[in-house]
Amino acid sequence: MNNYTKNYPRPQMIRERWINLNGEWEFMFDDEHVGETEGYFHRLPASRHIIVPFSYETKLSGIGEEDPHGCVWYQRNVEIYPYTDHRRMLIFEGSDYRTKVWINGTFVGEHLGGSERFSFDITETLKEGSNTITVEVLDSFCVSQPRGKQRWGTENFGCWYVQTTGIWKTVWMEEVPSVHIGGIKITPSLQRACADAVIEIEEDGKSEGLTIEARVTFEGIPVSVTENQVIDGKAIQILSVLNRQEYVWGFHQWSPENPSLYDVTFALKRDGHILDQVKSYFGMREIRIDEGKILLNGVPLYQKLILDQGYWKESGLTPPSEEALTEDIDKIRRMGFNGVRKHMKIEDERFLYWCDVKGILVWSEMPATYSFDDLAIKSFTSEWIDIVRQNYNHPCIITWTPFNESWGVPDIKTSKVEQAFTKMIYYLTKSMDPMRPVITNDGWEHTISDILTLHDYEEDGDIFRKKYAEKELIVTNEIYHAKVRSAFADGYHYQGQPIIISEYGGIAFEDKGDGQWGYGDAVRTETEFLERYRKITSAIQSISYISGYCYTQVSDVQQEVNGLLTEDRKYKIDPEKIAAINRAV
Repeated sequence: MNNYTKNYPRPQMIRERWINLNGEWEFMFDDEHVGETEGYFHRLPASRHIIVPFSYETKLSGIGEEDPHGCVWYQRNVEIYPYTDHRRMLIFEGSDYRTKVWINGTFVGEHLGGSERFSFDITETLKEGSNTITVEVLDSFCVSQPRGKQRWGTENFGCWYVQTTGIWKTVWMEEVPSVHIGGIKITPSLQRACADAVIEIEEDGKSEGLTIEARVTFEGIPVSVTENQVIDGKAIQILSVLNRQEYVWGFHQWSPENPSLYDVTFALKRDGHILDQVKSYFGMREIRIDEGKILLNGVPLYQKLILDQGYWKESGLTPPSEEALTEDIDKIRRMGFNGVRKHMKIEDERFLYWCDVKGILVWSEMPATYSFDDLAIKSFTSEWIDIVRQNYNHPCIITWTPFNESWGVPDIKTSKVEQAFTKMIYYLTKSMDPMRPVITNDGWEHTISDILTLHDYEEDGDIFRKKYAEKELIVTNEIYHAKVRSAFADGYHYQGQPIIISEYGGIAFEDKGDGQWGYGDAVRTETEFLERYRKITSAIQSISYISGYCYTQVSDVQQEVNGLLTEDRKYKIDPEKIAAINRAV
C-alpha cells in the first residue's frame, strides 16, 4: 500500500505529525492505592523503569513479575517544541483496565476498558518545552470486566493465562487542527462499483465552507476524485473504483487469493484551503450468506481457519514488533490456512492491516467476561460498540464473534435473560454493520446466529465422520455434545445457517510436565501427529454440509502446548505437509 507508515498505530487513518511514546517510562506499584492522595501525578516517588507498551508481567517490560498488582503508575516527560496552534491528542491503543491521565499535574480524563483505542485532548494542559505525562491504571481479578484469556487468580489454570495489567498497546500523540477529520467509515458495494464513505468532522461549530475531497488510487494510478460539502458535522462520499481509462471492464476485488486494496486520501478544506488531511485505504469485497452458504464476492467460501490467541513468550498479549505480526501471518499462510479466528483478543490494529494486505480472513472475537450481571452487561456492551466502530473498515474481518462457549452467559441454555443479552448484542452489531455475519454463541448453545459453529475435539477421524454423517441429528441437538452441550439454547432451532467446525484438533506432543496439556492423547512423533491431523481434517473436509473449520491453534501458549508452532514461533511440523492436507479441499 502507498498509504502505509511503518509502526503507525492506526493504519486506517494516517497523519504525518505524530510522536510514538513507547519506550522507557518511570513506573511503580501502588498496592495501597495511595497515589492520588499523595500526589503521584506530580512526581512518582521511588520509581523504577518499564518499557512501554509491555505489561509489567512480561520479560520485555524489563520487570517480568507475574504477581498481581491492582494499581500501577507510569510517568515520562515529552518535549513539545515548537508549540503550535494545533490540538494535541494523547492516544492509547489499549490499557487494561481503568486508566487515568494527568498532564503537568492536571487531570485530563479517564477511560474504562481494556482492549479498544481511546484518546484525550491535552492541548490546554501543555506548555512549550518539557511536559510530564502521568498515567494511573487500576486492574483487578473482577470477572465482570472483559478479560478474555487472563486468569482471575494467582495461578494459571485450564486455558487461562497470566494477567495483563496496565498499558499493553502503543501510546502516542498526534497534532490535529482545531477543525479536523474525526472518523471514517467505508462500506464497499460491488453492485455499484463504489464504496460509500462517511467522514465525521470534529469542528468548532462553524461548518460553513467546509468540504471533503477524496482521491482514490490503485497501485499509484489515479482512479477517481470527488469533493462534497460537510453538513451537520459529516460528509458523505461515493468513492468510485472505476477508472474509465484504465479499468473500463471492471475493478479489483479483495480476496485471500488476490488481496487488492485501494488507497484513498481525504482532505478537509475550507474555501479551498486544506485544513486537515488523512490517508486511508479500503478493499472491495462482499461477505454474505445465501441458502446456507457463505459467499465471498458472490462465490462460495470454504474457510480453513486457525485459532490465534496472540500471545508471545516474552511479551504476553503485546506483539514484540510489527515484524512478529507479519511472521505469524506468513507462517499461517505457509501452512495452508486462509484465515484466523482471533480468539478472546482485540489485536493490535497493525495485525489487521497486514491481514488486509496479505489476504488473511479474520473472525474478530470479543474478550469474554465470566459472570452475568449488570456490570458485565454494561462493560461488555460499551467496549464492543467501540471495537466494532474501530475495526469496521478492515476488509479482512468477515465475521464478528461477540460470545464464545457460553463464557459470561453460563446459563444461556435455559436462561431467558442471558439469551436476551446475546440477542441484543447480535442486533446491536447488525445495526452498526449489516454486512458481516455475527455468531452468538460460538461453539454451542446458540441463540440467534448467522452461522452455526460447533466445537468438537474428537481425536478419531472415523468416529468424527460417523458422528456428523447425518446433518439432521446434529442440528436438532440429538447427538452433538450430548453429554454436556447442545447446538442450540432452549427455544432456538436451526434456520438453515452455514455450519462450521470452529474448534477442533488441539494435538499436543507428549507432556513435558509443569501442567502442560493438549486435547486428547499426546502424540510422540511427527508421523503420529500428521496421521491424526490428516484423518480428523479430511473427515471434516468430506462432510458436504460443513463450510469450513478452525484448527486449535497457531502456537503454544504458556501451559497449553497444542500449537503448530512453539511459543517462540518455531515449526513443530513440516509446514508443507500441513499445507498439503489443508489444500485437499
